[in-house]
Amino acid sequence: MEQALAQAFAMVFDPYTLLVMVVASLYGLFVGAVPGLSATMAVALLVPVTFFMQPIPAIAAMVTATAMAIFSGDIPGCLLRIPGTPASAAYTDEAFALTRKGQAELALGAGLVFSAVGGLFGTAVLIVASPALAEFALNFSSFEYFWLVLLGLTCAVFITSDRPLKGLVMLLLGLLVACVGLNNPAAFPRFTFGSVDMTGGIGMIPMMIGMFAISQVIRHAVDTTPPGELVVEKVGGVLAGQWQLARRYPVQILRGSTLGTVVGALPGAGADIAAWMSYAMSKKFSKEPEKFGTGHVEGIVESGAANNSALAGAWIPALVFGIPGDSITAIVIGVLYMKNLNPGPTLFTTNPQNIYAVFMLFVIANIIMIPLGILCIKVAKRILLVPRDVLMPMILIFCIVGTFAINNSVFDIGVMLAAGVAAWVLEDNDFPIAPAILGVVLGGMLEENFITSMIKADGNLMAFLTRPIAAGLAVLTLLIWGVPLIKRLFGRRAAA
Repeated sequence: MEQALAQAFAMVFDPYTLLVMVVASLYGLFVGAVPGLSATMAVALLVPVTFFMQPIPAIAAMVTATAMAIFSGDIPGCLLRIPGTPASAAYTDEAFALTRKGQAELALGAGLVFSAVGGLFGTAVLIVASPALAEFALNFSSFEYFWLVLLGLTCAVFITSDRPLKGLVMLLLGLLVACVGLNNPAAFPRFTFGSVDMTGGIGMIPMMIGMFAISQVIRHAVDTTPPGELVVEKVGGVLAGQWQLARRYPVQILRGSTLGTVVGALPGAGADIAAWMSYAMSKKFSKEPEKFGTGHVEGIVESGAANNSALAGAWIPALVFGIPGDSITAIVIGVLYMKNLNPGPTLFTTNPQNIYAVFMLFVIANIIMIPLGILCIKVAKRILLVPRDVLMPMILIFCIVGTFAINNSVFDIGVMLAAGVAAWVLEDNDFPIAPAILGVVLGGMLEENFITSMIKADGNLMAFLTRPIAAGLAVLTLLIWGVPLIKRLFGRRAAA
């Protein structure tokens, strides 16, 4: 263990890795602060760059860019009433109301400080829970993995959408895309339509760049809404009064951090859901619920802690089981496979130094968030004045060049553009994208474990329920599907 820690320390504190973290931090702060650009888009655009890096600097770039982007999404929400990222939307009105009162620095400071606190809390849980779960997961067979993947897909449908039917449609669409090509247990060409390019399947990385970056470029092109106007000329001392807030709201900080970590660990949920749930819980249990919406900092404290703790929580299932906790870790899993760091419990035993390095990266990212975040807040006015008419064409060019560089394939550019158009149309009609992404990422794993289990059991379906852990996961999965149906049935009877 001491040798692995020493190796991890050397990799993380290598000057090149630290330089990558600083540059990625500034990049993440910029992307998050520009309204309409999400943390997921920031990570998707980083993929072509990380293709030429060693594993630890590549992961460092993604971890720091994500953490910074989630925080800096608060800045345009507070100053313009336009959330920079979806995770900031939950408390945008609250922060803007504080700005109207002349307390912009209090709102931005709370978002910054308690995002860092929540991120460190989630990292602590990641450090403690991941090795224990990995040791437990070493006993898993294909039967347990089948139910675990099915449970992850189920959670994606019922958690990430207020309309489960649309979530189910998107999940099935993702599973359909995962079926394309020869990447199946029988190596049988499916849905290739005679195309040689299709035999390798639909590239996950080009598809994700398209769904998260190109769709945003299209959305901006058709959006005629004029940009908001800054209501403050200068932001004062950002850290002033934050210690008093920490002493006043310790329960809210702990509650938001805990909820964020738990929600982040649920497949398909992520920081967006965590922030909304945390803000709602803060209002429900507050001693002053009537102040919410009028410029009350309590909700910002709790939600700010939740959205960044969810980032670390999402890495728990990603590292231990290879199941992404959110769309960001779905992209990260693809990068890990490219770097031959296959996610799963064996990663903790065969490459412990890499796991320790990831833990250190999370700690450093959340610590440097505070000084760099203060710098970003001070120059926020300049960042927010960057014309999106200039920015979006640059993003489009970067997407095309980066996607081509991955495999030197024009076909991948076509996949990226098609995925971008499809995502724009679907999101415009309120179809959630996250279930589709999870379907693509987990579709192959679901099929492989099902076929392997069926071969082991000689075609006997009851074998999926004979092992205790598999049976427990099966019951949990079936309950998630069955309870809403039972409630609806009893509701109709009561109405009748």
